[in-house]
Amino acid sequence: MENKQDNPKVLKNKYIPTAEFYSQIIDSLQDYSIFTLDNELIINSWSSGSTKIFGYESEEIIGKSFDLIFTEDDLKNGVSAKEIETSLKEGRATDNRWHVTKDNTLFYAYGLVFPLTGLDGEMLGYVKILRDLTDRKQSEDAIKTYIKELEELNTHKESVMAILSHDLRSPLSAIIGTAKYLKDNFMKMKADDVQEMLDLLYKSSIDELDMLDYLVEWARIKYAADGFTPTTLKLCETIDKVFEKLNETAVVNTIKLHHEIKPDIAVYADGKMLLSIIQNIVSNALKHTEKGGEIKISAKIEPDKIIVQVKDTGIGMSKEIMEKLFTPQMKTLTETRKQNKGAGIGLLLVKGFLEKNGGEIWVESNEGEGSSFYFTLPTEEPAYKIGSSDEIMFDESA
Repeated sequence: MENKQDNPKVLKNKYIPTAEFYSQIIDSLQDYSIFTLDNELIINSWSSGSTKIFGYESEEIIGKSFDLIFTEDDLKNGVSAKEIETSLKEGRATDNRWHVTKDNTLFYAYGLVFPLTGLDGEMLGYVKILRDLTDRKQSEDAIKTYIKELEELNTHKESVMAILSHDLRSPLSAIIGTAKYLKDNFMKMKADDVQEMLDLLYKSSIDELDMLDYLVEWARIKYAADGFTPTTLKLCETIDKVFEKLNETAVVNTIKLHHEIKPDIAVYADGKMLLSIIQNIVSNALKHTEKGGEIKISAKIEPDKIIVQVKDTGIGMSKEIMEKLFTPQMKTLTETRKQNKGAGIGLLLVKGFLEKNGGEIWVESNEGEGSSFYFTLPTEEPAYKIGSSDEIMFDESA
């Protein structure tokens, strides 16, 4: 016999849904996570859509704290408490943020929380509704990134043309002029003068080739997608290779090279790029460290990345130089090339490599007190790339 209590009631042709009927509707919304909290913010109901999105079965999560679904950064910033506070003040609280699933992966969601009250106005707890918008967020971020790259491409195109016409063309003109003078006057020149001019030609040609190589490599990494193969790498192994390659220069200048990187510390990056990043930074430090100085590499591990510090006891930099150090401006490159032994375009290459690998770079320095270059790299392959910290507000009806 059919149990009428389990079905919507019909009284005088009026349709009165039961609590179970509402529960069935909620469970049918597989694209939404809907759950409730008691007054102590403990989860006390859990929809099937919540299981699909978060990965927790009802028996695993009922009785657990509301904080379980928030990221560590949001918990440190008191986001969960602020949500509840706002919902009490305004009747509801909405947000767009990253949440954590059972297997610790992140997903981006639109969220709504509001107080749940009884018939007499007594406080029963809260209702939380989430919709997974990760695909939409990633599409938004991809569009933002593409627009940014187009803007950068236009800016860098102008900078590259300036570098080609000034930093490369001018020295090449001097080389041609010197070679022409030698060709026209070789027979009547003294041997010492010829040797001096040949030495100058050789040095200028090497400098020109080095700068061209930097520029080509920078442009290739900045704009080309091929050849990028990130993998898990032991950081100390790459540093040891760089130290071995630069050891002769360090010994000649009595500069000590050492690192404090443990053998098990790993990063997720392209091997060739990582080698170039460290080699360029250490080479730059060698150029600006006086004899008897020291260059030390250390690292700090954070939850999803590693921060590497390359510290030298060199001449340091002014605030003005630091502000322009990673900016591809013709004037900056020309001045740093002349005054600071070629620093500048190599660091632009480093910046491009790091951005390609999901990292960043910055510097701290005082004139006469040395410099510390810091860069970050992910410690493992990201499930997806989180975009900028700019909040993206979605239409609640989405």
